[in-house]
Amino acid sequence: MLLAIDIGNTNIVLGCIEGDDILFRERISTNHTATDLEYAAHLRTAMEVHGVDLRSIDGAIISSVVPSLTNTVKTAVNKYIGSEVMIVGPGIKTGLSILIDNPAQLGSDLVVDAVAGINEYQVPLIIIDMGTATTLSLIDENKHHLGCIIMTGLKTSADALTSKAAQLQNVSFDKPKKVIGTNTVDSVRNGLLYSNACAIDGIVERIEEEHGHKCTVVATGGLASTVLPLCKRKDIILDDDLLLKGLKIIYKKNRK
Repeated sequence: MLLAIDIGNTNIVLGCIEGDDILFRERISTNHTATDLEYAAHLRTAMEVHGVDLRSIDGAIISSVVPSLTNTVKTAVNKYIGSEVMIVGPGIKTGLSILIDNPAQLGSDLVVDAVAGINEYQVPLIIIDMGTATTLSLIDENKHHLGCIIMTGLKTSADALTSKAAQLQNVSFDKPKKVIGTNTVDSVRNGLLYSNACAIDGIVERIEEEHGHKCTVVATGGLASTVLPLCKRKDIILDDDLLLKGLKIIYKKNRK
């Protein structure tokens, strides 16, 4: 059984994979001050909640866009399961051809997304990952990663808006009943959600126009399920497990 972990700026996604089955997927908050013991406790809790036997884990892989936490989480995994931990980074085989100006600059999460995407879906492919930032990556018909767009994520936009505007407050991301809000809370919520949905609709359309091909569009990330229902484009595929699938593929390519 494989333990797969993706360390993001806001959340850490972790899951256990047995064969082709993802046994569970959980998110924990990224805490830059937490110790390896504290992260080990989170791992243990997730395992116990889902009834996973520690002794059945024989490998682990981590991707991370938070370098300061990579070793902390790696040490936590070593303490808890006692096996070697593979880190997605230089020297790791992915099978992905990256045709950007500096391939080393492509975040490991986007690499993992793309690896899963080209193995799961028809190309050309646009992958949307909605986290701290929202990214839209383009994979061409030859399975080459051509680059991406990076824009402010939904929660990041909300935090910036409420921190800079004294009379605005934090809101939940419930589905709006209509576009126009009739009170401050609804107006803020609707503005945040619909601006993200409209951005996705518009950017996907422009990417396809520029590339000259209709694309398969796949969305993942913690907020994808919140925003996608508000998009006018209804053929976007929601895949909450894209990162875990990519980590499994990369682990299989590199294990000894």
